[in-house]
Amino acid sequence: MTHQGTRTADRILGGWLGRIAGNMLGKPVERGDYWTRDRIDRYLRLTGALPLTDYLPEPPPGTPEAEFELRPEWRQCVRGRIHGSCRDDDVDYAILGLHLLETHGFGFTTEQVGELWLLRLPYLQTFTAERAAYRNLTAGLKPPLTATYDNPYQEWIGALIRADVFGWASPGDPQRAASLARRDAVLSHTGNGVYGAMWAAAMVAAAFTAADAREAIDAALDRIPASSRLARTVRRTTALYDSGLPWSDTLTALEEETGRLGWIHTVPNAAVITAGLLYGAGDFTATIALTVRGGLDTDSNGATAGSVAGVLRGASGIPPQWTRPLEDRVRSAVFGFDGARIGELADRTARLASI
Repeated sequence: MTHQGTRTADRILGGWLGRIAGNMLGKPVERGDYWTRDRIDRYLRLTGALPLTDYLPEPPPGTPEAEFELRPEWRQCVRGRIHGSCRDDDVDYAILGLHLLETHGFGFTTEQVGELWLLRLPYLQTFTAERAAYRNLTAGLKPPLTATYDNPYQEWIGALIRADVFGWASPGDPQRAASLARRDAVLSHTGNGVYGAMWAAAMVAAAFTAADAREAIDAALDRIPASSRLARTVRRTTALYDSGLPWSDTLTALEEETGRLGWIHTVPNAAVITAGLLYGAGDFTATIALTVRGGLDTDSNGATAGSVAGVLRGASGIPPQWTRPLEDRVRSAVFGFDGARIGELADRTARLASI
């Protein structure tokens, strides 16, 4: 393998590891209407973990559950207890996307995405827009009706969390990454829901050649409609960052502008991801810590920011406290992939990226 090929493979592995680590960091506090930024930081202060430089600590004995109610899976996702990744849809869809590209190639159709869902993905492991689309598929509907019929979640974050693999498989080619992500996204989403997937995939692809996160963000913006609410919100985030406003004040301003959309909508979560990448300033730990501390859909946001930061840094640049507990193993609800090795998934992605 050439030096460039080795470097690309390290960045792809960095993307996989970053996505899984960011997801695991945010998973115990995933519930944006309850785990606000203030509550997350109060928990971190209670546990002596602020600033956040490792996975979340477990609650000390006597911690009032009514005040700090972690998700039921927290025992597999906190520091000292992690042995391989927890199962989560943020990782399942990356695996399913890899399987899609291996099975149907880069010319896959939206209909083939739906067929693989029915074959490989358990219905009860889908949520919001994905569950609506799955139900529509079983009723015999075809895209784009699968996204629009009886689906009030069309602009929520689900398509964005499925997009990273299209970026990993298109290193340095954000245009192709966005096109692939769009074909996947329209099975279940419309409008900003689709643009979020295109933006995330393009940002990941651009990170392979970008000098920093800002350059990747700007390149990704070129791939979505400039007048869309998503693009306007991302530009607003970068403008607040450029003005010198502190991270917390930037998120407060963005929350006032987008908070009414809800904590699972694509737009406010894209703002949190963008802020985490910018204020993280190229440091992997700071990037995923700030993103998760930003609240809303914490595990999904941590996963996407971790993927971009992981590609920018490469696997060799991710501190070991994030990667060692994963034990190169991933749990997955995707049939045939539970217990897969993370390194093997990255190798398979690298083979696709070289086509």
